[in-house]
Amino acid sequence: MALTVASLNSGSNGNCYYIGNERDAILVDAGISCRETEKRLKRLGLDIGLIKAVFITHEHGDHIFGLPALSRRHQLPVYITPRTLEQSALEVESHLVRDFEDESPVEFDSLWVHPFRKHHDAADPYSFVVTDGLVSVGVFTDIGRPSARFAHHFGQCHAAFLECNYDELMLQHGGYPWPLKERIRGGNGHLSNRQAAEFFRAHRAPHLTHLFLSHLSQHNNTPEMALRAFEDFSKEVEIHVAPRRKELGVFVIDGKPAKVQVSKLAVARTVQLGLFD
Repeated sequence: MALTVASLNSGSNGNCYYIGNERDAILVDAGISCRETEKRLKRLGLDIGLIKAVFITHEHGDHIFGLPALSRRHQLPVYITPRTLEQSALEVESHLVRDFEDESPVEFDSLWVHPFRKHHDAADPYSFVVTDGLVSVGVFTDIGRPSARFAHHFGQCHAAFLECNYDELMLQHGGYPWPLKERIRGGNGHLSNRQAAEFFRAHRAPHLTHLFLSHLSQHNNTPEMALRAFEDFSKEVEIHVAPRRKELGVFVIDGKPAKVQVSKLAVARTVQLGLFD
């Protein structure tokens, strides 16, 4: 068994992640327009007809912007908690709204989606782990601080989208207003490169093969800095940066050990850096 994953966009300008197999797929968040979601899926060769639902992490605009149109056009069920729906003010067709509960898996024919609460400055924020029973992939962004439950679910994953939002010195000395800086690093905002790397070092499973550094800040981070924080792991795990302005290629996660070659990783990094010009 294997899961196919792709980032359609990752950052404060929009977030959308695809996880699926040959029978079923889901999206986590829909923060880019319906048209862009369709175009990027098509460019990646991913069938939108396989998508069974969209799971919403929280109500901030970069996670829900394209949801109403996408759900309406393709009649996609939307898994969203009542508090998140209320705060979002989204106009989603009522027959497509689905609730879910903390730590209670949502089952499709060949996939299970495990939701769990996280620390973030939103009404009812969640992260998700998707599994086919053998391979698990997690989407972990907009996380203010690590928790025991985050560590537990991260430890199940064969691949993960892990937030690396900011470089601490860039944020400290940058031009953001002081309250915004405090919001970002205050425990209910985002993970820094250092926090993400330390968490990864402490809690990654031996079977984790792919790591996608996600939700990088446009003004307080660079792909190079994020990758540098994970240099110690680059010979053991395949590491990529999820771009802010376009999709990242399709990856098949089959649970087999990653075959990482330093020369190929260096080339990949050079290409990724170009995506953020």
